[in-house]
Amino acid sequence: MRFLDVRTDFAFKKVFDSEESKPLLIDFLNAVLEYPPERAIQELTIVDPYPIPLIKGMKDTYVDVKARLADGRRVIIEMQVLNVQGFEQRILYNAAKAYSLQLQKGEDYGLLNPVIALTLTDFILFDTTELTSRFKLLEKKQLIEYGDDIELIFIELPKFTLNESDLETARDRWLYFVKHAGSLEFIPDSLAREPHIHQAFDIANLAGMSEAELEAQEKRFDFIRLQRGSIDKARQEGREEGREEGLQQGEALLLKRLLRKRFGELSGDVERRLDQAGSGELETWTDRVLDAGSLEELFH
Repeated sequence: MRFLDVRTDFAFKKVFDSEESKPLLIDFLNAVLEYPPERAIQELTIVDPYPIPLIKGMKDTYVDVKARLADGRRVIIEMQVLNVQGFEQRILYNAAKAYSLQLQKGEDYGLLNPVIALTLTDFILFDTTELTSRFKLLEKKQLIEYGDDIELIFIELPKFTLNESDLETARDRWLYFVKHAGSLEFIPDSLAREPHIHQAFDIANLAGMSEAELEAQEKRFDFIRLQRGSIDKARQEGREEGREEGLQQGEALLLKRLLRKRFGELSGDVERRLDQAGSGELETWTDRVLDAGSLEELFH
């Protein structure tokens, strides 16, 4: 038996973003959010479900699952595999957008419901030993809570290091599933006894995938591996050459390398545009490299 690697956004949506998956999503959220019993999720509605995209645009991140809880709270969930520039700002932007779009023009602000942005990362994000980090609006000196209208929660999977024999809580078991499902050949006994996790394994079972889904998953995984290596190498080479040629020239060189890896050889017009661009433009375009489907989309 082989399973999807749930750390990819394709597989994460496959497991959690469907009506069939609602009981799994409720169990998963109650486990990883770790709210007290009085705030436990009893029911939710998956908002605007849409088909799993097949590589179009090859975006490295987007809201993977959106849900509305029975008490009105909104939850947006993302599985982030690439540590790209602007990532943290994009998380905050998505949360603020989910918060503001609840109201139509002229409606009372009191109708707004809290938004929880849960992000799982496949890389180290914060320089702490904590697996889970939570952010709210607080007064700087007295730490008075402004409100819980927007809460950002990050779980850094590389910091989850428990072995199967060490799993004690529902959170442990779910995070073990997300991190290790793609490398397992059978369902571990400790997870098989959990009905919702067992169902998650059934959904992630490669034997039940269509040929198109298998190809999409493999292409997605290859893309992630390639981009991780390319970004790290290009940034290092760009920094090294940038020390000799000046910071702005180094930024242009870095961007050229990334663009060649995405779109092939660059025209003379594109080369000249990059050489003449200012530092701000170069930084903006570099942030768009992984999202842009074409050079035209990158520059506009």
